[in-house]
Amino acid sequence: MFSNIGVIGAGAMGTAISQTICDNAQNVLMYARRKEVADSINETHINKDYFPNIRLQENIKAINDLNELKDAEVIFLTLPSSTIRGVSRKLNNIISDDCVLVSTAKGLEKGSQKRMSEVIEEETGNSATVLSGPNIASEMVERTFSSASIACNNKQYLEKVKRALSTPKFKVSASDDVIGVEYCGVIKNVIAISQGICEGMKINDNARFSVFTKTYNETKNLIEKFGGNPDTVDDYCGFGDIITASTLNVSRNHTLGVLYGQKIVIDEKASGVLFEGKNTIIIMKALCEKYDIECATVDFTYDVIIDGINPKKAFEKFWDKL
Repeated sequence: MFSNIGVIGAGAMGTAISQTICDNAQNVLMYARRKEVADSINETHINKDYFPNIRLQENIKAINDLNELKDAEVIFLTLPSSTIRGVSRKLNNIISDDCVLVSTAKGLEKGSQKRMSEVIEEETGNSATVLSGPNIASEMVERTFSSASIACNNKQYLEKVKRALSTPKFKVSASDDVIGVEYCGVIKNVIAISQGICEGMKINDNARFSVFTKTYNETKNLIEKFGGNPDTVDDYCGFGDIITASTLNVSRNHTLGVLYGQKIVIDEKASGVLFEGKNTIIIMKALCEKYDIECATVDFTYDVIIDGINPKKAFEKFWDKL
C-alpha cells in the first residue's frame, strides 16, 4: 500500500486512473489546473465536467498546487504530449529523487520528435515509465475489467508502477521495451484515423479490414526500425489499443478520420477539441522520410488529413500498395 500517489490531470483519463489506483494508496492526489474544478470535486466527490453520474472513491483528493505532490511515490501524467516537458520541468524541483513519473500520453513532441519518456528523462534525470493500452476512461472510472502495458528500463520503477496499478480487475503487462510500448500508442493514432477515413467513405468491410491487416504489419515494421520489439505489438498496448481506437466511436482520432472521410474538415481551434493524431501524422511522415521507411498507412492519412487530397483518390493509391 502506497501512502501517496499523484495524478496530474483531472480530465477523463486522470479521473479514470485515480479510480483505478485508489485501492493501492492511502491517498490519491489528483491535480486540476483550475482551482474551481478541484474545489468542486472535493465538495461533491464528483467530476461533473466528465463523469457527472459517478461518485469518486473517498481517498481521492483534488489539488490545485503541484507542491502538494512532494511526497508522492508515483505520479501519473495524464496530459497531452505538448505539455509533458513543461510539467516535468516543474516537478523536477518538487518531487523526491525516487519518485516515479508515468506518462500516459500517446504522442510525440512537436519539433524534437521525441517520445514522452525521453522528454521526461531530459527534464528530471530519472527513467520514466510509460503506460499504454485499450483504456476507455468511461469504463475505467466505473472500475470495470481493463488492462494496460507498462514499460521502463529501471526494473525497480517498473515493479513499483505495476503494484500501483494492479487490481483484481486491472491487468498489467510489464516489459523493458519502452520504445515499443510508446510507439504502439503513437502509431495507433494514425491507424485509428485511417480506419475512420475508410468508415467515413463507407468503404466495404472486406476492403477496410484488408487495409487493417496491412497497417498492423506496418506497425510491427515501424517499431522494429525505430529500435523496439515488434512482438510488443501483440500486447495490450498494441493489438488491444489498435482495435479499440480503430473500431469504437470513443476514439477522437477515429472520429476525426470519419469526418475527413465524409469530406468534413474540422477547425480544432474553434471546436476546442484536441486531436493528438493530427500532429502525430506530421511527425510520423517526417520520421519515415528521415529513416527511409515506406509506410502506406502514414502516406494515406497524410494525403487526406494534411494535404487535403480527395479520400477516394487517396484510398485507391493506398489500395495499390497492399
